[in-house]
Amino acid sequence: MPKDMQDIERPRQLVLRKPDPTDGAAVWELVRDCKPLDENSMYCNLVQAEHFRDTCVVADLDGDVVGWISGHMIPNEDALFVWQVAVSPRARGLGLGRKMLTHLVERDECTDATRLNTTITRDNDASWALFRSLARALGGELSDDPHFTRHEHFDGRHATEHMVTITLPRPARQARAA
Repeated sequence: MPKDMQDIERPRQLVLRKPDPTDGAAVWELVRDCKPLDENSMYCNLVQAEHFRDTCVVADLDGDVVGWISGHMIPNEDALFVWQVAVSPRARGLGLGRKMLTHLVERDECTDATRLNTTITRDNDASWALFRSLARALGGELSDDPHFTRHEHFDGRHATEHMVTITLPRPARQARAA
């Protein structure tokens, strides 16, 4: 390669895709690096990547896992539940969290979802900002209610998790189905 070609910076390649089990270890490391997310076992991330791949997202930047969403369709409901959103410090400021969520909501496997649910503690400003931004971008309504409470569910060891619900507008769902 000519010397002057070595100095040219290549554009970074971002790919959003379904995970596979070989992503489990990288996802586990990413979640560990994204405090205050709860760390799951590596095995949990392997199972998510295999059994729930249709409702999970990996963000790959130049061959490195820099983003992760774990989610699932809630059984017997038309709702997509987002468990975790992780963005590597190396990929922050790219709007990656919202890109991954939008990518997920637009998947064929999520066509029947009329709402998106997630839980967030009151002090998690970054998550509140992300999901409010998503609701605005989708034109959906955002609401929340205490769901898993500090004393009733967590024996005083964890802050109350609020169930956040974003209604997914009908036109958006119809556009995905078309």
